[in-house]
Formats: sequence, structure tokens, C-alpha cells
Amino acid sequence: INFVSPKMDKSLELANMSRVQQFVLLGLSTRPDIRDVLFAIFLTLYLLTLLENTLILYLICSHSELHKPMYFFLGNLSCLEMCYVSVTMPSLLVGLWTGPYNISFTACMTQLFFFVSLICTECTLLASMAYDRYVAICRPLHYILLMRPQVCLSLALSSWLGGLLVSVAKTTCIATLSYCGPNFLNQFFCDVSPLLNLSCTHVTLTELVDFISAIVIFCGTLLVALASYSAIGVAVLRMPSAAARCKAFSTCASHLVVVGIFYSAALFIYCRPSRIKSMDLNKVLSVIYAVVTPMCNPIIYCLQNKEVHAALRKTLHWP
Repeated sequence: INFVSPKMDKSLELANMSRVQQFVLLGLSTRPDIRDVLFAIFLTLYLLTLLENTLILYLICSHSELHKPMYFFLGNLSCLEMCYVSVTMPSLLVGLWTGPYNISFTACMTQLFFFVSLICTECTLLASMAYDRYVAICRPLHYILLMRPQVCLSLALSSWLGGLLVSVAKTTCIATLSYCGPNFLNQFFCDVSPLLNLSCTHVTLTELVDFISAIVIFCGTLLVALASYSAIGVAVLRMPSAAARCKAFSTCASHLVVVGIFYSAALFIYCRPSRIKSMDLNKVLSVIYAVVTPMCNPIIYCLQNKEVHAALRKTLHWP
């Protein structure tokens, strides 16, 4: 007689379950009557985002007057934005063109890896840009020393490598979970919360890793940005000249807008350890930081930037 404990029997039962080999992305909308319109809109936004960020990169690389720390970080951000939208936007467009479609488990985890890596990198880059503005306004006499090329390169490399390391940890935890079905992801790309909702095993450890990384990356970089802008605000208020205050504020107002839009949407979703149930709201917020923000960033940064305007006029041979 073979005696099998209930605990062992449950383990064998889980082991015998067929592991999900692919997921079904439901996409942004399942209504055929509006998918064509949405496809045209988002394809236009995608191409516009690529064009805008390519133009920013070209201007920064081809004009020596833009070879400054602020524009170095802006160039990194533009490069990241192009990668960012190229990770999420193609699956969104495919879903709008064909309706719900299958994505393999490996492809889903690969998309998740790059998405998490890039969103973490963007957080750190935004914090680095806030620090750059802090040094420029609050410690102008030490700016050349504190933001020398070696420091800027180290900050940029730390942002990219840090994003990769965090993504390795988060993606590994999610990929090792068991997915026994159903396999429908109510999202237009492979995101953390929809995948956690489909897991048929305990996700406590994965949620803990997700929560800790959110605290370290999102909240940590947000605190750096807030501290930088708090110091900037105090320094600006102490300036005796109204013109000087206006000039100092204009150099960081655009970055403050970008930080506000990005963190408002991202923190709402990712700084919560529990599974998110309101997936429709999740999709709307995902569109904001995965589609709208990368398109608006170049416009916001360049609207009031006289140096970028001058470089653009020179490139287009405008008077």
C-alpha cells in the first residue's frame, strides 16, 4: 500500500497541471466598430513619437551648443522613449488591427522584461535630470565640477543598468509562477498586475519583490526629484530679481510637468502590492504613461527652450 500525504498529493496535482504556453491579449478595445479609428490614431501617435524623439537626438548630436549635461540627459530620455513605445505600441496596434490575439509565454516575458527595465530607467533618468537642475540653480559656481562628463555618464549608465537589474529580479519571479488557466490578459501588453491575476500559485513573494522594487525605484527617485525641486523653489524665491526668478523657473518647469504626469499614472498602478481589479482603469493609465507621455515629452521640453529652438531653426535654415 502506498501512502501519499495530502500535501504531497497537492504538489503532484499542481505538477501535473498543464502549464500555459501562451496568453491571449484582449487589447485596448474589443469593439470592432471603434478599433479601426483607434488603430489610425495610435499609429499616428507612434510615428509622431518616433519622429519627435529622433529629431531631438539629431539636434543634440549635431549642435555643439547643446552638448551640455541637461541635453545629454534629454538625449538619453529621447532614446529611452523610442525604445519604450516600441515595446508596447506594436502589440497595441496588432490588437486593434486583429482583435484579441495570442502571444507566446516567452514573448510575453520578454516584453515584460524590457518594459519593466525601461520604466525603471526612466524613473532614474528623471531623478538625474532633477538633480542636474538643482545643481544648475542652487550651486551654479560648482556646476562644471559637479556635472562634469564623467559624472553625467555615470548617472546615465547607473540608470540603464539599474533598470536591467530590477527587471531581471521582477521578471524572474513572475516567469517562475505557475499559470494553469485561464490565459486571458485584460491589457494591450504583458504587464505585471494582469499576469499576477492569472497565476494559480501563491504570489506573496512576487508581490513583495514588486512592492520593494516599487518603493526603491519609484518612491526613491520621486523623493530625489521632490527634494531637488523643493530646494530649487526655495532658491528661486530668494532671488532678488523677478526676471531671474522667471528664467530659473522656466528652465525646470517643463521637467516638473513631465515628472508629474509620469509619476501620477505609474505610482497609482505599481506602488501597490495587491492585485489590481479595475483593469479598465489600469489600461487607461497605461495609455497615459506608455503612449501619451513619450509623445508629449519632446514637445514639453522644447516649447520654452530657446537653445533647442535656435538649433531647430539653424537645421531648417529658418531666419
